[in-house]
Amino acid sequence: MKSITIVCSILLMGIFTNQTTAQEMILKSKSIYDISINSLMGDKIDLNKFKGKKILFVNVASKCGFTPQYTDLQKLHKTYGDKLVLIGLPCNQFGAQEAGSAEEIQNFCSKNYGVDFLMTEKIEVKGENQHPLYQWLTTKENNGVESSTVKWNFQKYLVDEEGHYLNFYYSITKPLSNKITKYLE
Repeated sequence: MKSITIVCSILLMGIFTNQTTAQEMILKSKSIYDISINSLMGDKIDLNKFKGKKILFVNVASKCGFTPQYTDLQKLHKTYGDKLVLIGLPCNQFGAQEAGSAEEIQNFCSKNYGVDFLMTEKIEVKGENQHPLYQWLTTKENNGVESSTVKWNFQKYLVDEEGHYLNFYYSITKPLSNKITKYLE
């Protein structure tokens, strides 16, 4: 009987060790730094190079009632650039408010708002063709914190210096809101 107990204990220890290893592998495979995305001009963006800074992801559009937020997003970028990487992600899923080409988007943002923060390729932030970045940002199983739905343009997602999900903010939250800046001061 004693030898059966010992064998069972050894087997259970092995199972738990393997489960822990499997869980660690799952978590590792879901790191935000492993996600691939391109810049607005088509160059690969290596999210790994932003380790050590918070990242604010914002789905953006040129013809939206929230488009003037570009002004405060640029201020946020300039003020906290040593602690924060701001990434704009053009999306045409809400009212077809970002129908332009990459060049048109870049010209619009630069000319009208002086935007010089990082902009990505146009992506889908919800639905069947949701970009893997937004699969991570909006799904608890991936980000480890909570699930959410992108409701409209200029919804914001904040990630900490180690790539951990911190919070999200609906479009009505202004970029310079204390809800966001408290993480940067």
